[in-house]
Amino acid sequence: MKQIITSILFLLSATSADAQSAFVRGADVSWCTEMEASGRKFYDANGQETELFALLKQIGMNAVRLRVWVNPEGYGYGAWCDKADVLKKAERAHQQGLDVMIDFHYSDFFADPERQEKPKDWSGYTAEQLKTAVADHTKDVLTALKQKGIEPKWVQVGNETNNGFLFEKGKIDWDKKGSEGYTGYVALSNAGYDAVKEVFPEAYVIVHIANAYKAAESNGLFYRKFKEAGGKFDMIGLSHYPDWKDWNSTKSDVASNTNAANSVKTLGDLFNVPVMITETGFPQQDVETGSLVMTDLFNKMKPLPQCAGILYWEPEVDGVWKPDYYDTVGWDAYAMGAFTTDGKPTAILAAFGDGSTGIHTVPAIQNDAPTQWYDLKGRQHSAPTKGLYIMKKGQETRKVLLP
Repeated sequence: MKQIITSILFLLSATSADAQSAFVRGADVSWCTEMEASGRKFYDANGQETELFALLKQIGMNAVRLRVWVNPEGYGYGAWCDKADVLKKAERAHQQGLDVMIDFHYSDFFADPERQEKPKDWSGYTAEQLKTAVADHTKDVLTALKQKGIEPKWVQVGNETNNGFLFEKGKIDWDKKGSEGYTGYVALSNAGYDAVKEVFPEAYVIVHIANAYKAAESNGLFYRKFKEAGGKFDMIGLSHYPDWKDWNSTKSDVASNTNAANSVKTLGDLFNVPVMITETGFPQQDVETGSLVMTDLFNKMKPLPQCAGILYWEPEVDGVWKPDYYDTVGWDAYAMGAFTTDGKPTAILAAFGDGSTGIHTVPAIQNDAPTQWYDLKGRQHSAPTKGLYIMKKGQETRKVLLP
């Protein structure tokens, strides 16, 4: 018996070591082609213009995540993040030797816990027709990648599916007891899972939810009910956006790195699958704190054998650039990127280096002017919390949405 236990411990140790050596350090840069089409360029710390995927590798990253929408042009957004656009970005990542994660939203636009709109082309579909559509769309995109010799290491079936996806057919009914409320969602999710395995049997299929800090509550309630309803997954994906002020807190009800790490460990142990932080980010106007937060996140996650890696969400933006479509819906620029307005990575990304790239030389935004904050009524705030504010720094003034 002692010999058996020793062998098991050795295998666990070896598995942990393998996970450490392959720890994912990456980013979702799905906006990059849209940015480049608008004239944006990217530069290394020395000011040398550098192709973005080459720059990510130079920084020390080893993976990218790319979202897929069904028909964003028909939705009104434009032909960005559709199959053709994703293929172009995946080819660029592949050329740099970066691993690829494909993130299916099963929508024409962003999907999140509260917004899981069916693609317009799928409106009116029955539950069975939606299953077929999910499978066909998944296989179509993945087969196109396969034909180009690109094999995604991970495929995410749905994005932040805390309440299911493809509403209303795939929405979780929380009023039903046990796992009954998951039936419609699981049937659609499994259609995606099976489609992935048909094209890429070795790919890890990820089921992804938001709010990592509380993802393990009630013994992993979401994933427990998902599995009880017959749901299939090979990896758990979590979004973790650390609280601006309480990122280092030990209080149980805040989005802190400690709580996110506890969730990763707990979920990994409960369901015996690896867990990845597939989205993270921090307000970019606070580069110094952002660098500390990301370094702390890596320090907490890397020692965990349950954690497969960390991906930053859209670091290439600067808080000024935004998609043209955002004017249509009244949205401001995304405020948690990690690049300067002149296209250089900031120190927020230092933690994503592999220790051999000189990433410590990546500069923070050089602007000695004090930052002033105002609410929308013009009242000044010394320490704003969550919400929409006006930020003034030197000659620059812009709206900022603080998460």
